[in-house]
Amino acid sequence: MFSFLRGIIEEKSEGLLVLDVGGVGYELAVSSNTLTSLPHEGDIVKIFTYMAVREDGVYLFGFATREEKELFLKLISVSGVGPKMAIAILSGLNLSDLSIAIQTGDVKILCTIKGLGKKTAERICLELKNKIGLTMPNETTFNVNYNEDAVSLATETLISLGINRNEAYTLARSCADENSTAEDIISKALRGYKA
Repeated sequence: MFSFLRGIIEEKSEGLLVLDVGGVGYELAVSSNTLTSLPHEGDIVKIFTYMAVREDGVYLFGFATREEKELFLKLISVSGVGPKMAIAILSGLNLSDLSIAIQTGDVKILCTIKGLGKKTAERICLELKNKIGLTMPNETTFNVNYNEDAVSLATETLISLGINRNEAYTLARSCADENSTAEDIISKALRGYKA
């Protein structure tokens, strides 16, 4: 099994990285987090890897950081979560917010990830809650008590302003407390939002 590959970025597209390693092009499935953190095509990069051997072929998955690879390995240890689903989960939220959501059992934010159902999200929280360390900054943590209706309304408003669904929900949650109205959340979110 490959631990990592070091090579030249040949091609980057949604969910895919082609890495030229000594004249051989390796195709790796990657999360959007990894994709956005990579330099330009033609640059040399080190990518941590995981190889999955299936009946229908051999697949390589790539990660910009060791932390992302470790979280991927934890996700695929959960029943019902395969490598492709794990990459989709890693693409749905940044690593800090994903770790917080799992630790706090925030199934609702996990369900905003495309293709992730409630039962699988609950299983992920249950099985990984005590296996994930909180290594992220404190300011990212969410208030546990919040007005769910206000957060939902604020999320929809933020989406209508052009913010993607996952980011809008994360932003709304981070700005909410138990007394917040949708207007309070939107106002606070827009003041702190950087595109």
